[in-house]
Amino acid sequence: MVLVILLTFLMMRAIPGNPFRKTDRPVPESIQRNLDAKFNLDKPAYQQYLLYVKDVFTLDLGPSLVLRGRTVNDIVKDNFPNSIELGLLAFIWAIVIGVPAGILAALRPNSIFDYLAMFVSNVGFAVPSFLVATLLIYFVSVQWGLVPTSGWGETWQPDTRKILPSLALGLVPMAYFARLVRGSMLETMQQDYVRTAKAKGLRWRRVVGFHVMRNSLIPAVTAAGPLLGYIITGSFIIELIFAIPGIGTYYVTAVEGRDYSVVMGLTVLLSLIIIVANLVVDILYGFLDPRTREQRA
Repeated sequence: MVLVILLTFLMMRAIPGNPFRKTDRPVPESIQRNLDAKFNLDKPAYQQYLLYVKDVFTLDLGPSLVLRGRTVNDIVKDNFPNSIELGLLAFIWAIVIGVPAGILAALRPNSIFDYLAMFVSNVGFAVPSFLVATLLIYFVSVQWGLVPTSGWGETWQPDTRKILPSLALGLVPMAYFARLVRGSMLETMQQDYVRTAKAKGLRWRRVVGFHVMRNSLIPAVTAAGPLLGYIITGSFIIELIFAIPGIGTYYVTAVEGRDYSVVMGLTVLLSLIIIVANLVVDILYGFLDPRTREQRA
């Protein structure tokens, strides 16, 4: 976290511009001095960095330099739940569709369903999310009129406006899970212990359910944590396209307006999510794979 703060701090300071300058007119020198003193910008860079690190570890992300009367904590509190909900819905799409598609494709290799699943998976990887979002809006909303084109509704409440953005964001992880599970299952079904279980006369359903799927889904679980962090932290374009009141809009606006505290605060928050997601996966991996516990012992 300290390294993330340092890199973000250095990159933001390297960007030219003035967060207090809204027009081409220069800010009066006296006002600029007062603003710099208020936000500690008149201090040496190393002091600014140390002060910010201290504030972060006391859960104070600082005030916005551009939005009057708003702090980064306020922005996170008001808008981050929408980004979390969007990421979780997209992750659910990926699990509910991608994992079963990969399982069925592995159980029926070289079949029409296998070819169709892999074709859709390749398309999901190749087509960018903003194009998928545009196509969904045009066909599903404009042409067919099934759901609204934009908006979000109340957080954690069912709303048809949440279908298209979550589906557009979940297409890439959906394709990733399908390919990962299919490849892992095909490899697992070639292992000696699977052949031994079949030779003992065990029912094929039991072999697949107890031996094949249990071991094949371990790579998917390993990838799930970082992927969930990526979905939650990488939804900026989808939020802009569908006018979702998440932190993506604030992040883009903050970068354009040189709002240092907002950019750094949101970067620290998103980095923390990815770190925690990786930590949770590492812990779960020890429960799912007994070999990991034996090696540690």
